[in-house]
Amino acid sequence: MTASRTGGQTVLEVGGEVDLHSASRLTDRLTAILDAGERSVVVDLSPLSFLDSTGLGALVAARNRAQQTGATLRLVCTSERLLKLFRITGLDAVFEIHPTLAQALAAG
Repeated sequence: MTASRTGGQTVLEVGGEVDLHSASRLTDRLTAILDAGERSVVVDLSPLSFLDSTGLGALVAARNRAQQTGATLRLVCTSERLLKLFRITGLDAVFEIHPTLAQALAAG
């Protein structure tokens, strides 16, 4: 996971796999970003190869934390397989999902 600042927004790029063994790292990283006072966070899932229910739970927890702190949390997802997971779970209606990082940044 790599965090950077772009145009006043924090971008967290998540690659590899987010599963039972690594989801806590994602939760901790997003919590730290939001607790540091960031108001606009983009989670770039483009390089992600696998996401399980624990990973989805980490993203939902981060979204809830963002709402509590008055921040926005947007996702970038290009993988049809991952997008299908969001649709099946109904989370596509919960998250603001963009097809490119540029579009997610422009929305902020």
